[in-house]
Amino acid sequence: MLKTAAVLSVPALGGCVTSGSSSDKVAESGADKTTENPLGVKADAPLEVVVFKGGYGDDYAVQAEATYKQKYPQAEIDHKGLQKVGEAMQPRFVAGNPPDVVDNTGAGRLDIATLVGASQVTDLSGLLDAPSLDQPGRKVRDTLLPGVVDDGTFAGRTVALNFTYTVWGLWYSKSLFAERGWTYPKTWDEMVALCGEIKKTGVAPWTYQGKYPEYINDPLLSMAAKTGGADLVKAVDNLQPGAWKQDGLVQAATAFAELAGQNFLMSGSEALSHTEAQAAWCQKKAAFIPCGSWLESEQKGVAPAGFDMVLGAVPARSGSDKLPVTAVQAASSESFLVPAKAKNPAGGQEYLRMLFSKASATAFAKANNTLPAVAGATDGLTLTSGLGSVRDAVTAAGSDTFTYRFRTWYAPLAKAVDDATGELVNKRISPADWSARIQKAADALAKDSSVTKFTR
Repeated sequence: MLKTAAVLSVPALGGCVTSGSSSDKVAESGADKTTENPLGVKADAPLEVVVFKGGYGDDYAVQAEATYKQKYPQAEIDHKGLQKVGEAMQPRFVAGNPPDVVDNTGAGRLDIATLVGASQVTDLSGLLDAPSLDQPGRKVRDTLLPGVVDDGTFAGRTVALNFTYTVWGLWYSKSLFAERGWTYPKTWDEMVALCGEIKKTGVAPWTYQGKYPEYINDPLLSMAAKTGGADLVKAVDNLQPGAWKQDGLVQAATAFAELAGQNFLMSGSEALSHTEAQAAWCQKKAAFIPCGSWLESEQKGVAPAGFDMVLGAVPARSGSDKLPVTAVQAASSESFLVPAKAKNPAGGQEYLRMLFSKASATAFAKANNTLPAVAGATDGLTLTSGLGSVRDAVTAAGSDTFTYRFRTWYAPLAKAVDDATGELVNKRISPADWSARIQKAADALAKDSSVTKFTR
């Protein structure tokens, strides 16, 4: 799964309806609410579901549709599994004829911030407060992992619900490390020392997905968050003056400049795509690669038997970090939304209630070696090395998870950060230049009155 992706804005949305509450939408198009039908679904209303058919395929979405069909046999379901969701959906949003559910994921996805600003998405609070499909006594919102509701919340309204739970960190081969006697580092000083030892063996200490520098941004920004804590992250997301010049960010940039300065990055990494860099890592040409927790699923059939890939938390920059070394950057993804102009918004939300059931999430985890956003979905499963390490990282972090929102809120700023980091780790700009360059982009964005601003 290529996480770095362009987003499509949705221009010319004249005559937009106000998103309103989910209960308003149910009243417009649904039936009376009951214990058995908490969202007021009209039993014979057609349902159209559009799903991004990427690395996870779309079988999991089709299975949830089968559950819907069992409960509402009169409903005709139109399923579309697409590679380019934004390209296909943009004209339908503009025309006011969107489907009932959209998995807004993948390259060229629609810009969720633009959709929110144009009132094109439904408030999902009714769904979140509805009872879980298969966990009695719990609301849907109470079954989700930390941060999932917040990830889909814009200007106080939850308008997207993300199905997978991504953890970012540094990946390595457990078997290679055991064979060489290497120990995963807990501090950056330990990392630098280990990289020196690794380099002596002829293995490159690091590689990264050079064409998409967002990948190496993630550990850099994780280190900064650990150093400066929640206040640093909020300052960045809220476009506060001088946010990118905070010491935690400059220190993290300095650490990653050091990787390049000591030639710890595999030669030629800058020119590699995500698939090429990850293949080289699976061939043990490099010891570490930064990536999100989808990596194991993506490398199925590429990683050799016994490779035993595992995820480690980003090492601490110093002993005075505000977050513990076990803290991880984690956020939900695979973003489902119900368009404001959907013909069957009640059905769309009921479909999501079924998709986000524990049984559905467990089946997804088994099929895709990926952590779903539903808590406890992997309980009782025999997990692969990668998924087991992701689950363990989430458990070890506890409440010490964090995520930046600027990437979702402000696509131009995300690109500015990506570009600057690419220059930084290829020794073309200094950490101070990196900080100043991104700050300039953030300041310009903050002053742009045409851009809808969000705060946390």
